[in-house]
Amino acid sequence: QVQLVESGGGLVRAGGSLRLSCAASGRTLSRYTMGWFRHTPGKEREFVTAISRIDGSTYYADSVKGRFTISRDNTKNTVYLQMSLLKPEDTAVYYCAAGYLGVDFERRSGYGYWGQGTQVTVSS
Repeated sequence: QVQLVESGGGLVRAGGSLRLSCAASGRTLSRYTMGWFRHTPGKEREFVTAISRIDGSTYYADSVKGRFTISRDNTKNTVYLQMSLLKPEDTAVYYCAAGYLGVDFERRSGYGYWGQGTQVTVSS
């Protein structure tokens, strides 16, 4: 079993940047595909990005391509989400997730472990 803890959220102006961290304990993160999802009230939790456990390939939702970057530091057992050129519509609670999936990275059910979330608020 793995425990995930997100940090790095906060309030930022549109056009600004934030870096979220997801620290893991209990298991080595490198064995998992890691994903970031976000949730806003009234909407379903949506896929943001993932990094594959198989070959480190990365995948992004169209809405964040070119602005967000996922990375992992296996020595620190941590996954990062670098967010740039933030927009008000990026405002959400961001969750990291871990799973064994090798395909269909957008599928929430493929992730068995979730963090508690961190709030990101982008002001206009």
